[in-house]
Amino acid sequence: MADAEAIAEAAARADMRAVAVKNEAQQARAMLFRTRDRLVGQRTQLINALRGHLAEFGLIAPRGPAQLKRLSDALETEGASLPISVHRLAEMHLEQIGARISALDGELRAAARASAEAMRLQTMPGVGPVTAMAIEAFALEMSAFRNGHGFAAWLGLVPKQRSTGGKQRLGKASKMGQRDIRRLLITGAMTVVRWAVRKGEARDPWLNALLG
Repeated sequence: MADAEAIAEAAARADMRAVAVKNEAQQARAMLFRTRDRLVGQRTQLINALRGHLAEFGLIAPRGPAQLKRLSDALETEGASLPISVHRLAEMHLEQIGARISALDGELRAAARASAEAMRLQTMPGVGPVTAMAIEAFALEMSAFRNGHGFAAWLGLVPKQRSTGGKQRLGKASKMGQRDIRRLLITGAMTVVRWAVRKGEARDPWLNALLG
């Protein structure tokens, strides 16, 4: 009863902002992105499992997806001494890790190339096909926000308010908004910063001043 009363009250207000309804194409892109994201998480689990199994047979590789090729090469060169079942199961792990994610990456790149909005988003530093398609899939129409601050607040890129007694105290990022886009934008921004630190200069004057 209370929920119905609140809905009726909200619907009667002319200035009440409603959440935009996503079309089927947006929902399909969101499913593609989330499926890839889930498989990337499973890839980490499979890599750790494969490293652990092969370590029992003396095949050692450092952590991280970047070291997967070293593990694959070691399996090819030294795998002849392994039991046939171990070799077969290790190849199954490697196939599961790489093939499906590569296929979804290809779909994301193709979709990004076909979208004028995604191509425009990729002109920003640190934004690639995955980030551009995530913005297309999950973000509202920009007309729904009054300014960039509103979009940042929707993403959760705003500090927690710990103000009291007239004194402003800001905490860490609230992380209460759209986590998929926020995570990708932060990762892309950190990549741009690390590149600028390594090269000693950034293309953007604001970033140059910040690094200085």
